[in-house]
Amino acid sequence: MTIAEQDVRLTSLKALREAEAACRRCPLYKNATQVVPGEGPAHARVMMVGEQPGDQEDRQGKPFVGPAGRMLDKAIHDSGLDRTSVFVTNAVKHFKFEQRGKRRLHKRPDAYEIERCRFWFEHERALLKPDLIVALGATAARSLMRKVVTISKLRGEILDLPEGPRGLITIHPSWLLRMDDEAQKRAEYSRFVADLKIVRKALPGL
Repeated sequence: MTIAEQDVRLTSLKALREAEAACRRCPLYKNATQVVPGEGPAHARVMMVGEQPGDQEDRQGKPFVGPAGRMLDKAIHDSGLDRTSVFVTNAVKHFKFEQRGKRRLHKRPDAYEIERCRFWFEHERALLKPDLIVALGATAARSLMRKVVTISKLRGEILDLPEGPRGLITIHPSWLLRMDDEAQKRAEYSRFVADLKIVRKALPGL
């Protein structure tokens, strides 16, 4: 029985994680250590979507546990959101990388891989029914909007998504980690926190 045929059984996050672990929808599973499913409360009001797992996420099987995850945790805290009430996931569930000696260097997922993995993202969205989805970076924004979008044009706006719920597009925290200029990094971090504060304002009682 194929994953698509099993899809009617995916009525819980546990069932979804088990199905994702058996995914063969694209070739990325062949080199990754394991699938990295989303993680968080089953009825989270906020869902945050990144690009794909990194090296540490691939090894631990959990999303946002590496340097970018620590940056995200700090920004969520500084924005006033409760990290334990946020569901975090990725648009692509397996780590795509290029081996350089002992190092595994991140490679951006292509359009085919994003499209094939949207199947799982849509199941997560259907199960959680979040009030708002935050797309972190271009890959997540593409998966959310079903097309290529320019982050600078849509960043920080509450968007009405075609298939619901509302959404917000911002940068991926890994972008901040790549900055060498400390003054610029501080300024962009503050802007990132400001984006997350918009989420809090949009959801009274959060």
